[in-house]
Amino acid sequence: MMRPRLVDGARLQYDDVREEHVLLIPEGAVRLNDTAAQVLELCDGRTLDEIAAVLSERYQGADVTDDVRELVDTMGERGLVIDGAA
Repeated sequence: MMRPRLVDGARLQYDDVREEHVLLIPEGAVRLNDTAAQVLELCDGRTLDEIAAVLSERYQGADVTDDVRELVDTMGERGLVIDGAA
C-alpha cells in the first residue's frame, strides 16, 4: 500500500467515557491503542515512509517503519484502510 487512507465512512474518534480511541465504521467500531490511532490519523494520503518519519520524530528517532507497515497491512486486510494512490 503506497498511500494509505481510511475507507469511506470510517472516522477516528476518542471515546471519553471509555477513555480509548475507536475507529468508527458503518458496521460498528474498532478499539485502538494510542499508537494505532496515531498511525491511522496520518493515513490521509501520505506515503508509508512519510507516516513513519512523522512517528519516528515523535518517538525520538525510533525506527517504526516495520510497525507502521504491519499495522496498515492488517487494517487493509480487514477492509478498514485502502490505498489512496489507486
